[in-house]
Amino acid sequence: MGKQIFTEEFKRETAKLSFQTDKPLGTFAQDLGISRSSLSRWRREYGQDGLPLRKSAPEAAADPAEIRRLQKALRIAEQERDILKKALAIFTQAPQ
Repeated sequence: MGKQIFTEEFKRETAKLSFQTDKPLGTFAQDLGISRSSLSRWRREYGQDGLPLRKSAPEAAADPAEIRRLQKALRIAEQERDILKKALAIFTQAPQ
């Protein structure tokens, strides 16, 4: 048996309908003649609205300057967190 090829529209509509049915996912997939794994993948790709959830390659590529800025902000936030943890430990110690 050869590999079946489904249109994008079929995948979108199937994913959308799978969120609206009361049937178990496996039963729903079997009724449509598709594998459960294909249906699960389509659900991840299109979501409840049948709209693509994955970004295309150009949209997914992040700006290197933005990555550096966010990494710096993360380091600062981690340092602040560590300072607050130490301060909390000092202030919660029982007096001797």
